[in-house]
Amino acid sequence: MTGQSLEGKNVLVAAGAKNLGGLISRRAAEAGANVAIHYNSGSTRPQAEETLAAVESAGGRGVLLTGDLTSPEAMAALFTDAAAALGRIDIAVNTIGKVLRKPIVETTEDEYDSMFDINAKAAYFFIKEAGRQLNDGGKIITIVTALLAAFTDGYSTYAGGKSPVEHFTRAAAKEFAERRISVNAVAPGPMDTPFFYGQETPERVEFHKSQAMGGQLTRIEDIAPIVTFLATEGWWITGQTIFANGGYTTR
Repeated sequence: MTGQSLEGKNVLVAAGAKNLGGLISRRAAEAGANVAIHYNSGSTRPQAEETLAAVESAGGRGVLLTGDLTSPEAMAALFTDAAAALGRIDIAVNTIGKVLRKPIVETTEDEYDSMFDINAKAAYFFIKEAGRQLNDGGKIITIVTALLAAFTDGYSTYAGGKSPVEHFTRAAAKEFAERRISVNAVAPGPMDTPFFYGQETPERVEFHKSQAMGGQLTRIEDIAPIVTFLATEGWWITGQTIFANGGYTTR
């Protein structure tokens, strides 16, 4: 983070209360930004308040916002409310995601709809509203998954739900280029968070670890600096999916 200043910038982090989103919110404040922290449900409110306290302790202004971002109306309101609280947004980071590991033949329609609403629909309308409401020269960053470059079983609706985000990202990068807004996706490997462990057996966890450099899962501390880089010195990168996974997989 050294040398990567976000002084005076306004940052919105969707699902910004805990895990990777929480760390991104904190690091943005440490780099000088004001941060709008979105959280999805009341159960996450305590973590959101802890993150807000950390943002303010770092010297930034912060605000907590909530809402079901599978609704385009709620997504539009999120950006509007963030701007009302902090000023027009400069950097929008979407860490929203839901994981399901289940065979195709056992997946229900409701599960399919939920996975695509959270992983694809919300991502699309996040990019749309960012394109409408960000300052010129803004940055849009979406967290996807290294499974976009993997050939595996069980994750059809997760990898499938995240894969359209690459196409949304590329199209938006072209459409927003005139306003110098960069649009990128970051694809971590399996991350060492509760988000991952609930889907896997201990044996599969060890296998995933064995596929990456150092025999470890991706840590949130490995990903947050990449987000900050894309929001600062990495402004010339746009329309890309950056696979940051310790060699777990590649195209």
